[in-house]
Amino acid sequence: MNKWFYGCLVCMFFSIPGIGATEEKFLPPVHALSLDDSIKYSADFKQLDYVNPSAPKGGTIYFSAIGTYDNFNPFILKGSPAAGVGELYETLASSTADDASSEYGLIAESIQVAVDKKSVIFNLRPEAKWHDQQPITADDVVFSFNILKEKGHPQYQTYYRDVDTAEALNSHKVKFTFKTDQNKELAYIVGELPILPKHYWERRSFNDVLLEPPLGSGPYKITGYDMGRSVILERVKDYWGKDLSLNKGRNNWDKIRYDYYLDPTVAFEAFKSGQYDFRLETSAKQWATAYDFPAVKNGNVILEKIKHQLPQGLQAYAFNTRRDLFKDPKVRQALGYVFDFEWSNKNLFFNQYERAYSFFSNSELASQGLPDEEELKILNPFRDQLPPELFTQEYKAPVTDGTGNIRNQLQKALDLLKQAGWVVKDNKLINSKTNQPMVFEILLDNPLFERISQPFVKNLERLGIKATVRTVDSAQYQNRMDHFDFDMIVQTFAQSLSPGNEQRDFWGSASADISGSRNIIGIKNPVIDALVNSIIDAPDRHSLVIRTRALDRVLLWNYYVIPQWYINYHRIAFWNVFGKPEKNPEYQGFDLSSWWIDQDKRQKLGNQKR
Repeated sequence: MNKWFYGCLVCMFFSIPGIGATEEKFLPPVHALSLDDSIKYSADFKQLDYVNPSAPKGGTIYFSAIGTYDNFNPFILKGSPAAGVGELYETLASSTADDASSEYGLIAESIQVAVDKKSVIFNLRPEAKWHDQQPITADDVVFSFNILKEKGHPQYQTYYRDVDTAEALNSHKVKFTFKTDQNKELAYIVGELPILPKHYWERRSFNDVLLEPPLGSGPYKITGYDMGRSVILERVKDYWGKDLSLNKGRNNWDKIRYDYYLDPTVAFEAFKSGQYDFRLETSAKQWATAYDFPAVKNGNVILEKIKHQLPQGLQAYAFNTRRDLFKDPKVRQALGYVFDFEWSNKNLFFNQYERAYSFFSNSELASQGLPDEEELKILNPFRDQLPPELFTQEYKAPVTDGTGNIRNQLQKALDLLKQAGWVVKDNKLINSKTNQPMVFEILLDNPLFERISQPFVKNLERLGIKATVRTVDSAQYQNRMDHFDFDMIVQTFAQSLSPGNEQRDFWGSASADISGSRNIIGIKNPVIDALVNSIIDAPDRHSLVIRTRALDRVLLWNYYVIPQWYINYHRIAFWNVFGKPEKNPEYQGFDLSSWWIDQDKRQKLGNQKR
């Protein structure tokens, strides 16, 4: 889920006569919701701007996945879900790759928001069907909401906390009632609700791993698999939504195949030999040095850098503050001086990255400079609970000269550690109260981060700190993450342009002790709780921006993470077997579902040993 906003629709209700004080009234049905009244596509739009409506159907696209899987139910905490299983399900509404603020009806034909904003009605399309041809009904929607909150992944409880009930008004009309009229994105987030078939799940245990492909309603269904090794999906020829304006020119391949590889290194070698078609490259070193194999030189593999407007959130070394070692902000601040981004960017990343200074990087939501007058109105009531520097200094992560000589930074780190009760004895950093050395583990699930973390570890050694790097497989990593069994990890805190209810799961005290929550840091801070609630209750876009900037400052000045870097373009590599629309979506940069297999190109390449 990567957008969390809801719109003020239209002001038509001002002209509705006879609105009673107690009788519930709804605005007229609309085809979309938007936060800022800037819905891009009108109710009668024919297609998305970035698709080819005449794109040919057919062919197979091959993808890679890392590790393994043991579960076909992606909605629970147990197990590792299979790649591509999300393609089986539809939601009530869906966003597009070129509209950052709107959500358009999908299973829902139209949407009606209550005048008092305390409920919303979704009118379902009568043609919407499950793959077994049974209709999607309001009972399915109610079942989905209840089962996800009661037995689904813990994040659903947090995310839908302000949604009180779901009620079937008739077979194709469902009403959600909210606990508040202040949370303006609630209609939007229930639109994102994945809809599950009641008649399928009533005969199965929802909170156990599922060892068979489930029933869905989406454009693809699973038709083959080798448990833990591969998954094959096929396009549903009679898919009920294939002619919707949202879907024209999309979902073009007949088959999607995911093959699992042991680790990213093995997966890259498989790509070079033509075993799969498309890579979104995340390694700066590989992008700069590894794409010199013959298929690139002769044009059979194409490399592209595609600009996007996606907010980048924050990638960082994240502390687990549940550990006594990292409860003191001075310790966390000190260790930030030990990470040498400038040297890493020059020597490891070929200067491809920008340093991240915000939890909302690459967006207007990022805090800058000192708090302005509007932010101070929000922050001043909490002044005695906040670091005083927040009000007098601009937050900046420590900066080095890139030579690798960080003696000054190490001295600053040591000064802070001494203030926190740590001293150096026999070349070891020792806690003066417990006489225990500082020892911790950096847990990884990707060996590519080992070369990035090892220089950090060596700098820590210069302070007498023993840090180790441990890389585990994806299943073990997820299990340890779910149960907060780590000291430090590399974590990306993804954000949208309209933060809201998900912020409770990221930073809220109530989620800190819930297994599987996204509050991996373990934050329990009443000021942050209050700021998150203020974001959720923001009455307009301007207020949302100001309140988010205030939250950003408080998160940064508590030193919960050591910020790393971001990049504002996609690095993609693909075998030359595709046709593509002429236009890319400006927000997300590209939409792979609008590409298609060019059978002539595939034949020319000889199907790459397949």
